Amino acid sequence: MKASAGLLLYRRLPHGLEVLLVHPGGPYVARRGGRVWSIPKGLVEPGEATLSAARREFTEETGLRPQGPFLPLGTVRYPTGKTVHAWAVEGDCDPTAIVSNTFAIEWPPRSGRTVHFPEVDRAAFFDLPAARRVILSAQEPFLDALLSVLETSSQD
Repeated sequence: MKASAGLLLYRRLPHGLEVLLVHPGGPYVARRGGRVWSIPKGLVEPGEATLSAARREFTEETGLRPQGPFLPLGTVRYPTGKTVHAWAVEGDCDPTAIVSNTFAIEWPPRSGRTVHFPEVDRAAFFDLPAARRVILSAQEPFLDALLSVLETSSQD
């Protein structure tokens, strides 16, 4: 089973934490809102370190190059068996200015036309309660892990 890796960008504001999530591009999820948002992530290439893959995929999907430190958030397993490894990184950005790479599919199906879509069609910062309402349910444990990691690091 293939593995993916990604980064959860977070920022600290006076009212609390916010996390950056991305909405997948393409026609299949264009009108879906909740529970399709995700951390920026993608497939780990053969022989590639998972953190390197997470950093590469984050840049491909957002155009941003966050600097560490990168805090491990662990791994989740999707119901399909796919695993996702994640790290948190503190930072800030203008989510309306992200630039994503694209992918090509035949659209509409069986039309013979190839159309290019962005992998990510939009990004936004969410406070944690809002993030829990929109993030893929399999990735919700990353939000809990972020709180735990930040609480542990503040006690050091």
